[in-house]
Amino acid sequence: MRLPLPQFDRSNRHPNHIAEVIETATCEFLAQCLEPEDLSFPSMPPFGSWVRSLDEESRNQIYGVVYHVTTMPIDSVHRAVALGLSLEDLRSEQPQIFAMLKTEFRAAIVGFEQPGNDRFVNGKIYQYLPPRPPQIHQAVYRCEPEIVIKFTEDLDFLQTLLSISGAPVDSLIAAAIRDVYQLRKADRQWLVKAGRTLSVLLKEDYDRLRFILGQIHP
Repeated sequence: MRLPLPQFDRSNRHPNHIAEVIETATCEFLAQCLEPEDLSFPSMPPFGSWVRSLDEESRNQIYGVVYHVTTMPIDSVHRAVALGLSLEDLRSEQPQIFAMLKTEFRAAIVGFEQPGNDRFVNGKIYQYLPPRPPQIHQAVYRCEPEIVIKFTEDLDFLQTLLSISGAPVDSLIAAAIRDVYQLRKADRQWLVKAGRTLSVLLKEDYDRLRFILGQIHP
C-alpha cells in the first residue's frame, strides 16, 4: 500500500503542493509529504525553508518555517533495518520499501496574510500568530520566491523564531536567513538589516548572536 493520504489527480497538482496537514496547533503544524510518482522518497523540504497553508474559514494564508523533518516507517511498531543496498538496488530488489515509508515535517508558524483581491497577492501581511492555524488535511505548498521576499520585507518574524521551543532555534534562524538571502539574490542590504535586527533582539547575549551570525555565509 501507499501513503494513507487522499489520492489526487497528479496531473492537476500544483508543482509546489508537497504535503498535507495531519496535525495542527496554535504555533505550528505537522504535515505529511505526498507520495512521489516514481519509486523514490517524498520530496523533503529543507531545514529553514518556507511553506504555506490555508485557514479555510478565514481564507488566511498561513506561513511557516520548516524546523524538523523525519522519514520513518508507516508501521510504528517495526523500525526500519539496514539492508546494505543502494537506492538503485532498493528500487529493483525491494520496491515495496518506498510504499512503507512516510516523510513528515513540522513548521513553526511565523505569520499570515489576509485575502486580497488577487488571490492573496495584495493581502495584508501580519508577522504574528494567526487567529487559527491551518485545518487538518489542508494542502501545504512551498512558498514561491516572490511570496517569501514580500513577507520578509519586515523582520518581526525573527522574534517569533527566537521564541520557538523544542527546536534548534539558533540554527533555524540562520537557515531561514540564508534561504531568504539566496531568494533575494544576495541582497546585502537586507542581510545587514537582518543582522542589525538580531543584534537588537539578542543585545544581552553576544555569544548567541555570534553563533547565529557565524552560520550565515554571504
